[in-house]
Amino acid sequence: MTVKALITGGTTGIGLGIAIAMVEAGYHVTVTGVTDEQVAAVATGPQLAAVKLDVTSAASVAAVLEPFDELSALINCAGVLFRNYAEYDIETFQKVIDVNLTGTMRMCVAARTKLAAARGAIVNTASMLSYFGGPAVPAYTASKGGVAQLTKALAGAWAAEGIRVNAIAPGWIATELTRGLVEDEARSAAILGRTPMQRWGQPGDVGGAAVFLCSEAARFITGAILPVDGGYAAV
Repeated sequence: MTVKALITGGTTGIGLGIAIAMVEAGYHVTVTGVTDEQVAAVATGPQLAAVKLDVTSAASVAAVLEPFDELSALINCAGVLFRNYAEYDIETFQKVIDVNLTGTMRMCVAARTKLAAARGAIVNTASMLSYFGGPAVPAYTASKGGVAQLTKALAGAWAAEGIRVNAIAPGWIATELTRGLVEDEARSAAILGRTPMQRWGQPGDVGGAAVFLCSEAARFITGAILPVDGGYAAV
């Protein structure tokens, strides 16, 4: 039987790292990007497809889900943030919430029937900022706190349908988004000084956690927020 996974925001960064790990675990994976360029950049193959998706659009969400008769895993990685205090502008704040939090809810609700048919799993993307305040990024912080609580709510609501709902909370992961921090010696040193494992995470580190949460090995786990942060949140 073909085991199908859908990963929003899976064309780059953490989402792509998860996609690679899911393919290696035997899933047939569809990743989504918000632009044609992101979709075209994915090296697709027999187990990996890429499509365009706007998680703020109900019509776009429905069109992406329509081909699936059932879905074993939904992994919500689509997200956005605006740095340097830009999120104090209310319209910008609302945009971040719509993508990161409402977009996650929109995907979960739209995929619910297909997930129930496969007794599937949802993995949402929380963050260290689900626990800590981010003064420069209030909308991102609020959205990721919301994702953590939404995960718990849906876990309780949908357990009877066989749908498990968990979240990953990545720490400092080396991606294109964090390249500036990785290359800034002073800021990188501060991050590593706080991280017990003394290194930046890689997208594949997060991929392993997502595969686990979607697997039979995690069959009695729901409503959990799993930090993937090298111990950053523990100290």
